[in-house]
Amino acid sequence: KRSYMDYAMSVIIGRALPDARDGLKPAHRRVLYGMKTMGLSSTRGYRKCAKIVGEVMGNYHPHGDASIYDTLVRLAQDFNMRYALVDGQGNFGSIDGDPPAAMRYTEARLQSLADQMMADLDKETVDFVPNFDETTEEPTVLPAPYPNLLVNGSAGIAVGMATNIPPHNLTEICNGLLALIEDPNIGLDEMMTHVQGPDFPTGGRISRAGIREAYAGGHGGLKVRGKARIDEKNGRNQIIISEIPYQVNKTNLIQTISAMYKAGKIPDIAALRDESDRKDPVRIVIDLKRGAIPTLVLNQLYKYTQLQSTFTIINLSIVHGEPRVLPLIDTMRYFLEHRQDVVTRRTQYDLDKAQERAHILEGLLKALDHIDEVITLIRASNTGAEARDSLKIGRAHV
Repeated sequence: KRSYMDYAMSVIIGRALPDARDGLKPAHRRVLYGMKTMGLSSTRGYRKCAKIVGEVMGNYHPHGDASIYDTLVRLAQDFNMRYALVDGQGNFGSIDGDPPAAMRYTEARLQSLADQMMADLDKETVDFVPNFDETTEEPTVLPAPYPNLLVNGSAGIAVGMATNIPPHNLTEICNGLLALIEDPNIGLDEMMTHVQGPDFPTGGRISRAGIREAYAGGHGGLKVRGKARIDEKNGRNQIIISEIPYQVNKTNLIQTISAMYKAGKIPDIAALRDESDRKDPVRIVIDLKRGAIPTLVLNQLYKYTQLQSTFTIINLSIVHGEPRVLPLIDTMRYFLEHRQDVVTRRTQYDLDKAQERAHILEGLLKALDHIDEVITLIRASNTGAEARDSLKIGRAHV
């Protein structure tokens, strides 16, 4: 029983759930920090992902290389991340479910947002702990000048609990934080004038029902629909899908539409094509039979396929070492507490460095005021140590 509890807490705290402060799981944090220690900033060149995975595995994350590479790949996928933290070069998978190329073929570096996540890391803004073999240190959390937990969201399954936090628009969240700073007792309705709802990287339309419930209690569900329009070509109606719900596999969606046609549930489809390309990442064209009612077919697509899906929000994260389901405003408050701590520690660090510099400058000023005596003391000394001791004695007399 004790061993199982130890295992459960290890998975909950150390693997599956994000920290409320920087919105990262330990694996994500180690990948980003490992890339920073390698000098892979957004202004530097790319490095092979195999090299990055080896560095992270050898120094910070002693688990399988496959799990580290999967983490690195996800951080670079713009259809999973609202704001990607890794700049990938090569095949990093697709919205169709295609796997990424092997790590020996792909290259990566940090995005500028990831650089900002670790700004002031060298100014004692966060605590460091020894790594797994105590040969170096790693941060327990990143300074995170923006609320990555809400901006990029998170998903994970722990033991007996799970998290599923949707991504949001960065500008909306920052406006909400400013409003919370101005009025610490702000109500949810007023907050929702700034943060209107999730903002998925794959687009789509979100039902308003369920958003307030999820923001109020940290748990809820909302319906997400793909974006589709009805066109006419050569006397026939078409349905063109340009956006799909978050985390829906495009290939699976097309296969489901085809299966529903064969099953007779959507009988008015004449042809189905995937015209997606680099310019239009999602473009599914459905030709309808003559006489078909486009709105009826569209409603059938929503009913029988993943063109409409339900996104369950579970705003679960680690707060002070414990898993907690948080309302939206509480999540923002914990982030602001973290930023206050970071800014305070950064300011104290800058003050200490300035005082050390001021101490040296004050000594130089005193030496200049007594320059002849200083020169005489130094010339009369046989060694550097003797000159230093003589100057200390002279300073005491001054």
